Amino acid sequence: MIKDIIFPEVEDVAVAVVQEHPGLDEYAVYLINLKFADITNVLVTSTGYGVINEEKKKTSTLRHFFEVIKQHDYIQIEPIQKEVFGLSNEYWVSFSLNGQLFDKQFIFLPETIVESNYVTIPIINKKGVLIK
Repeated sequence: MIKDIIFPEVEDVAVAVVQEHPGLDEYAVYLINLKFADITNVLVTSTGYGVINEEKKKTSTLRHFFEVIKQHDYIQIEPIQKEVFGLSNEYWVSFSLNGQLFDKQFIFLPETIVESNYVTIPIINKKGVLIK
Protein backbone atom coordinates (compact mmCIF):
# COMPACT_ATOMS: atom_id res chain seq x y z
CA MET A 1 0.00 0.00 0.00
CA ILE A 2 1.11 3.54 -0.67
CA LYS A 3 1.01 4.41 3.04
CA ASP A 4 3.72 1.78 3.56
CA ILE A 5 6.16 3.46 1.17
CA ILE A 6 8.75 5.48 3.03
CA PHE A 7 9.89 8.68 1.36
CA PRO A 8 12.98 9.97 3.19
CA GLU A 9 13.54 13.71 3.50
CA VAL A 10 15.25 15.27 0.49
CA GLU A 11 18.43 17.16 1.34
CA ASP A 12 21.12 18.76 -0.79
CA VAL A 13 18.94 19.07 -3.88
CA ALA A 14 17.69 22.49 -4.96
CA VAL A 15 15.72 24.21 -7.69
CA ALA A 16 16.68 27.70 -8.84
CA VAL A 17 15.28 30.29 -11.21
CA VAL A 18 18.30 32.03 -12.69
CA GLN A 19 18.55 35.24 -14.66
CA GLU A 20 20.77 34.07 -17.50
CA HIS A 21 22.26 37.47 -18.36
CA PRO A 22 22.14 40.52 -16.06
CA GLY A 23 19.84 43.18 -17.46
CA LEU A 24 18.05 40.83 -19.87
CA ASP A 25 14.70 39.13 -19.35
CA GLU A 26 16.09 35.65 -20.02
CA TYR A 27 15.46 33.16 -17.23
CA ALA A 28 15.89 29.42 -16.78
CA VAL A 29 15.00 26.88 -14.11
CA TYR A 30 17.80 24.60 -12.90
CA LEU A 31 17.96 21.49 -10.76
CA ILE A 32 21.09 21.47 -8.61
CA ASN A 33 22.60 18.37 -7.05
CA LEU A 34 24.56 19.52 -3.99
CA LYS A 35 25.15 15.93 -2.85
CA PHE A 36 28.46 14.06 -2.80
CA ALA A 37 26.79 11.37 -4.94
CA ASP A 38 25.12 11.15 -8.33
CA ILE A 39 21.33 11.07 -8.46
CA THR A 40 19.65 8.94 -11.13
CA ASN A 41 16.33 8.48 -12.88
CA VAL A 42 15.40 12.09 -12.20
CA LEU A 43 11.84 13.03 -13.11
CA VAL A 44 10.69 16.64 -12.87
CA THR A 45 7.10 17.74 -13.40
CA SER A 46 6.49 21.47 -13.74
CA THR A 47 3.32 23.54 -13.79
CA GLY A 48 2.19 27.06 -12.97
CA TYR A 49 -1.13 28.09 -11.49
CA GLY A 50 -2.83 31.03 -9.81
CA VAL A 51 -4.72 34.24 -10.50
CA ILE A 52 -3.56 37.12 -12.69
CA ASN A 53 -5.79 40.18 -13.18
CA GLU A 54 -8.62 38.39 -11.33
CA GLU A 55 -8.54 35.55 -13.86
CA LYS A 56 -7.57 31.97 -13.02
CA LYS A 57 -4.52 30.80 -14.98
CA LYS A 58 -2.83 27.42 -15.35
CA THR A 59 0.13 26.59 -17.52
CA SER A 60 0.69 23.33 -19.30
CA THR A 61 2.20 20.55 -17.22
CA LEU A 62 5.61 19.56 -18.53
CA ARG A 63 7.59 16.45 -17.65
CA HIS A 64 11.35 16.17 -17.90
CA PHE A 65 13.55 13.11 -17.43
CA PHE A 66 17.28 13.07 -16.76
CA GLU A 67 19.14 9.78 -16.52
CA VAL A 68 21.79 11.11 -14.14
CA ILE A 69 22.85 14.37 -12.50
CA LYS A 70 26.41 14.11 -11.28
CA GLN A 71 27.45 15.11 -7.77
CA HIS A 72 27.91 18.86 -7.36
CA ASP A 73 26.46 19.51 -10.79
CA TYR A 74 23.31 21.04 -12.26
CA ILE A 75 21.04 20.71 -15.25
CA GLN A 76 18.64 23.12 -16.91
CA ILE A 77 15.07 21.95 -16.49
CA GLU A 78 13.46 24.53 -18.77
CA PRO A 79 13.44 28.19 -19.76
CA ILE A 80 10.82 30.25 -17.93
CA GLN A 81 9.07 33.44 -19.04
CA LYS A 82 8.87 36.48 -16.77
CA GLU A 83 5.11 36.61 -17.46
CA VAL A 84 4.51 33.56 -15.23
CA PHE A 85 6.34 34.97 -12.18
CA GLY A 86 2.92 36.11 -10.91
CA LEU A 87 1.83 32.45 -10.65
CA SER A 88 2.85 29.71 -8.25
CA ASN A 89 5.47 27.76 -10.20
CA GLU A 90 5.63 24.18 -8.94
CA TYR A 91 8.36 21.62 -9.58
CA TRP A 92 7.92 18.03 -8.37
CA VAL A 93 11.30 16.28 -8.33
CA SER A 94 11.69 12.52 -7.95
CA PHE A 95 14.99 10.64 -8.13
CA SER A 96 16.85 7.55 -7.01
CA LEU A 97 19.90 7.48 -4.78
CA ASN A 98 21.49 4.25 -3.56
CA GLY A 99 18.37 2.26 -4.48
CA GLN A 100 16.04 4.56 -2.52
CA LEU A 101 13.31 6.72 -4.07
CA PHE A 102 13.20 10.42 -3.11
CA ASP A 103 10.43 12.90 -3.88
CA LYS A 104 10.05 16.62 -3.14
CA GLN A 105 7.85 19.53 -4.20
CA PHE A 106 9.46 22.94 -4.78
CA ILE A 107 7.12 25.95 -5.21
CA PHE A 108 8.10 29.47 -6.20
CA LEU A 109 5.19 31.51 -4.83
CA PRO A 110 3.73 34.42 -6.83
CA GLU A 111 5.97 37.47 -7.06
CA THR A 112 8.90 35.83 -5.19
CA ILE A 113 11.09 35.67 -8.29
CA VAL A 114 12.27 39.26 -7.95
CA GLU A 115 15.69 40.84 -7.81
CA SER A 116 15.40 41.64 -4.09
CA ASN A 117 15.31 37.85 -3.44
CA TYR A 118 18.34 37.07 -5.63
CA VAL A 119 21.27 35.19 -4.18
CA THR A 120 24.34 33.73 -5.83
CA ILE A 121 23.29 30.22 -6.82
CA PRO A 122 25.82 27.60 -5.68
CA ILE A 123 27.68 25.70 -8.41
CA ILE A 124 26.03 27.77 -11.18
CA ASN A 125 27.52 31.05 -9.85
CA LYS A 126 24.77 33.22 -11.32
CA LYS A 127 22.13 35.34 -9.59
CA GLY A 128 18.64 34.00 -9.00
CA VAL A 129 16.12 32.64 -6.52
CA LEU A 130 16.92 29.32 -4.82
CA ILE A 131 14.71 26.80 -3.02
CA LYS A 132 16.27 23.91 -1.10
